[in-house]
Amino acid sequence: MAKYLILGSYTSAAWAAQVKEPGNRMDAVRPMFERMGGSLESAYFAFGDYDIVGIVDMPDNVTAAAMSIAVAAGGALRTFKTVPLIGEEEGVEALKKAGNMGYTPPDS
Repeated sequence: MAKYLILGSYTSAAWAAQVKEPGNRMDAVRPMFERMGGSLESAYFAFGDYDIVGIVDMPDNVTAAAMSIAVAAGGALRTFKTVPLIGEEEGVEALKKAGNMGYTPPDS
């Protein structure tokens, strides 16, 4: 299962609706991830550039893209990003491969 970081910022209308009727939005969206064969590993409210931050497991990139499209189409978020994540072992493997690529940057 692949992991993804999700970052979102609510619209002012979405915030107003939640203030009027507070509830746990993660409980509301968790079934969506499960229907797609994934899961919501963790989620947090945040402040700054993003209002919500989460880690989700999805079966593949196509499913993660479908989730992003569905959430964006809902209109409650003014921004929504899905960032693929790789584990430490894969990161080290990528570093090793990068060292063997033979890439030469242009002269400055």
